[in-house]
Amino acid sequence: QVQLVESGGGLVQAGGSLRLSCAASGRTFSSAVMGWFRQAPGKEREFVGSIVWSGSTTYYADSVKGRFTISGDGAKNTANLHMNSLKPEDTGVYYCAASVRRGAGYTYWGQGTQVTVSS
Repeated sequence: QVQLVESGGGLVQAGGSLRLSCAASGRTFSSAVMGWFRQAPGKEREFVGSIVWSGSTTYYADSVKGRFTISGDGAKNTANLHMNSLKPEDTGVYYCAASVRRGAGYTYWGQGTQVTVSS
């Protein structure tokens, strides 16, 4: 069984920063891609960003580009989401996910961590 656990969420004022971390435990696996998603109250879950370990290529949603950065260690299946210049609309539950093969979809998901940005 593979488990992804997010940490680092919390309450922050607009303009502030937070760093979320995601770590995998349980059965050993190799991830090709790790991604971050979020879900705001009453809205569908949306893509935030991802990192493809081969080449360390990152992708971001337009709404967070220039403010959020993903880093991590593919060999350890850990990923961090550095969030700067936070806005109230960044509020939501943030999930990390892992894909074992690029383009195959995300196989493993974390339980999520709450991020609340106050105005």
